[in-house]
Amino acid sequence: MFGFQKLQIYQLAKELVKYDYKLTRKFPSGEKFALVQQMNRAAVSVPSNIAEGTSRKSNKDKAHFVNIAYGSLMELVCQMEIALELGYIEEKEYEEFIAMVKNLSVKMSNFLKTVVEE
Repeated sequence: MFGFQKLQIYQLAKELVKYDYKLTRKFPSGEKFALVQQMNRAAVSVPSNIAEGTSRKSNKDKAHFVNIAYGSLMELVCQMEIALELGYIEEKEYEEFIAMVKNLSVKMSNFLKTVVEE
């Protein structure tokens, strides 16, 4: 097992990806190459950048990639909000998603604080 795989932020980010894929499977087929693709890319970008960044040697690089992961997370929030407003997901699904994002974002912020302080 690699070091990044042991991190809680990585594990939580993967759970978010799985939830995103579960929700986007239900979207209209016309969104397959539009919103669905954008959402899936943003979702996968979060754990991918955490993995890449936390594997870097310098704290500056680690922080940079975790910040990119955070940006992708916020991009996904925007897209999920659009999906809600278009009626592609239910309010309950959106609320569950937001709870996951809030939990992950707090833990990412705490991780960044420890990296910067080192």
